[in-house]
Amino acid sequence: MAASTARIATPNGRRYMTQLCKHWAHKFEVVYDETQGLVPFGPDSRCRMAADDAGLTLTLEVEESGQMERMQGVVIDHLKRFAFREDLGEVAWTGVG
Repeated sequence: MAASTARIATPNGRRYMTQLCKHWAHKFEVVYDETQGLVPFGPDSRCRMAADDAGLTLTLEVEESGQMERMQGVVIDHLKRFAFREDLGEVAWTGVG
């Protein structure tokens, strides 16, 4: 399984994480609390989120590395919709493991 992580500096990390989880809960079996969230997009991909006072960390895991770029785009596009009042800047993903 391939994984990549992005850290977004924002004082609204918890709010954005909650909004993303509530949005995707209409389609997927999302689990979240005040500081962590898990969105299982399917049997072969998921997004883990961790929020704190300084930002939001996204860890995207996909079965096939060829899916990574598309799924990164999906996650960031949704995040930017909720964060439209704030310029999050360019989001940089880094590989994990």
